[in-house]
Amino acid sequence: MGQIVIKTDVCVVGAGHAGCEAALACARMGLETVIFTVSADSIALMPCNPNIGGSSKGHLVREVDALGGEMGKNIDHTFIQSKMLNLSKGPAVHSLRAQADKAEYSRRMRMILENQDHLTIKQAEVCELLTKEAGEEGRARGVERYVTGVRIFTGAVYEAKAVILCTGTYLNARCLCGEAITQTGPNGLQAATHLTDSLKKLGIGMRRFKTGTPARMDKRSIDFSRMQEQKGDEKVVPFSFSTNPEDVQIAQDSCWLTYTNEKTHEIIRANLDRSPIYAGIIEGTGPRYCPSIEDKVVKFAEKDRHQVFIEPEGRFTNEMYVGGMSSSLPEDVQLEMYRTVPGLEHCKIVRNAYAIEYDCIDARQLYPTLEFKKIAGLFSAGQFNGSSGYEEAAAQGILAGINAGRKCQGKDPVMIDRSEGYLGVLVDDLVTKDNREPYRMMTSRAEYRLLLRQDNADLRLREKGFESGLISEGQIRHLEEKRRMIREEVERLQKTVIGASSVNQGFLEKNNSALLKTGTTLAELMCRPELSYEKLAEIDPDRKRLPQEVLEQVEIEIKYQGYIERQQRQVEQYKKMEKKKIPESIDYDDVKSLRLEARQKLKEFRPVSVGQASRISGVSPADISVLLVYLEHEGRRQ
Repeated sequence: MGQIVIKTDVCVVGAGHAGCEAALACARMGLETVIFTVSADSIALMPCNPNIGGSSKGHLVREVDALGGEMGKNIDHTFIQSKMLNLSKGPAVHSLRAQADKAEYSRRMRMILENQDHLTIKQAEVCELLTKEAGEEGRARGVERYVTGVRIFTGAVYEAKAVILCTGTYLNARCLCGEAITQTGPNGLQAATHLTDSLKKLGIGMRRFKTGTPARMDKRSIDFSRMQEQKGDEKVVPFSFSTNPEDVQIAQDSCWLTYTNEKTHEIIRANLDRSPIYAGIIEGTGPRYCPSIEDKVVKFAEKDRHQVFIEPEGRFTNEMYVGGMSSSLPEDVQLEMYRTVPGLEHCKIVRNAYAIEYDCIDARQLYPTLEFKKIAGLFSAGQFNGSSGYEEAAAQGILAGINAGRKCQGKDPVMIDRSEGYLGVLVDDLVTKDNREPYRMMTSRAEYRLLLRQDNADLRLREKGFESGLISEGQIRHLEEKRRMIREEVERLQKTVIGASSVNQGFLEKNNSALLKTGTTLAELMCRPELSYEKLAEIDPDRKRLPQEVLEQVEIEIKYQGYIERQQRQVEQYKKMEKKKIPESIDYDDVKSLRLEARQKLKEFRPVSVGQASRISGVSPADISVLLVYLEHEGRRQ
């Protein structure tokens, strides 16, 4: 029998949160796409926490939605509790977080993929990446090979113009629970054991990372009366800009808060020698910002308790997720440890906590487009790139999908820089920094976070989604109308002057606000911390009825105008450096006066702009000055 050869445009390896977004993006751009998964039942699986969003991660979900992705829509259809975090702080750090019905989230995403034109799901393990050598022209740009497709374990070959690797935590995965070690992927699913060797043969540098997950408890064995109930928001805000807010006002499930105590910590300390992390069995580096309970007890020894969130895994299951207590301790220690926590004294474990080790890459091998520098047509996204989290994966997935699709179409890639989105910060940090542990997005990583709020993701990124064919003309018209309403209402408030009438003075007195001595604009009044757009309705009878999404932008734009303008000036300076592109064919050995370390780093990274070059460790401001002089001289010479 002959070998099966199937021709397609794009192959996506892995059907987790990155793979789903990448495959949907390519298929929606009209490209024939095949998505491979070791199990069709694991599409968009949530092997760890049963939620989407959270601090800074909610920003990423909104950005995925603004670009035309599916994650926001999917959680809007399948959430069981929703909460806006950080409301006591400024709008830059407000973040939406929703508990998901895990099974329903996965089921609905699979249905979306199954019914998407140009998209085929294939249950198979990809074991080899197929490439061909680059010619002289490619080598001049630093390209060594071109991707031509993949081979699956059965021997069938899929020829493709682009391949996107979204292998998550499956590559050479092994799960550890004390002395019990199993060579499986998350949730006991089959690991992918063959692809790593193929990648290494192609010269791709690999790393070994780890993550973990806590136990799942039987709800009936938990005493909730000993815990603090955590309810969702009364007024739910949807993730997707396309979701009707009325459609998400549903009955919500509760979560519960409890705490570890000194007894818990004593049991952990007494059994550290049985933890694979501390016994030296685990080689991989774990996530700093999502540590195991063993790590918390060791690294924060001064703390006498740690928060534990008990969260439902879905509406139709009794499994409860024990957030904050991931572990790789043996089963007997886990049970003893968990039963010291108030409310868990008689708990029954449905699934043990475990750590998982897996292969991933050093993402500095990628361009900001998420294409490999040395292998043209090969892209990667998600935890395979050394990041952690469903939201970080989905965000990389849609960017990799868009750029793989555009490469197949012969179009320029889409770039999102640090001033345009959290996605830009995420990708830039991955491809320029030496991340020795799983990378997690945080608001503190975004230097322009007052401009990169979750509420304005559509205003920032919708056009890029439209340019890529993922956003409809109707959605763009809606965006333009929203912009017009915001602009006109801001201008009206800035021009509407009110005087010191008895009505106005009475209003100000009632709201504990300073009385007027002369006329002032409504916009100036809005800047007072005790006043808001909503409160000013009492002395602003001429205002029109406007959508809530418009009112939110009007309030932020006026109240934070000075801060926003200052940050915009910072962005202008940043953009100047980003616009100074570095030719792909540059020979850094020709750039005299560059320090040896800088020359080595620039040759290794091959940054696309002077701005990116300036963020590479080992490249100093003096080196950037030398590079700028060289580029200017070359530009004049040519």
